Amino acid sequence: MAINKAYNQYKENSIFTASPEELTLMLYNGLVKFIMQAQQAVDEGNMENANESIIRAEDILREFQSTLDMKYEVSNNLMLLYDYMYRRLMEANVKKDRAILDEVLDFSRELRDAWTQAMKTAKRDAAKSKLIAK
Repeated sequence: MAINKAYNQYKENSIFTASPEELTLMLYNGLVKFIMQAQQAVDEGNMENANESIIRAEDILREFQSTLDMKYEVSNNLMLLYDYMYRRLMEANVKKDRAILDEVLDFSRELRDAWTQAMKTAKRDAAKSKLIAK
């Protein structure tokens, strides 16, 4: 029990001290995790757990949509993609369809991996800028 409490405190502190970029990565990781949990639940015939996991994934997609800065062209494209993924998750939830979950998981992983690469590139560029400034 004490270990679980300590872990929960660590997770909470991680969230409160994370940068916006790190929070976005945490959300992408959560999206992937919940879709994978839904897949497992569908495979096991546990429709209640599948439903709960899919809803949590849908919530993350809605969070992404609500925080997009629409003054950038890429935001319009992301909005369309998030909306498509959301609608597909709704369909997967109704049908408990593993193939649809696979499709949305692929998109989620690609987005997460692209975000991870963008974070690495931004850090590398910032480090180069500091070296040049000296």
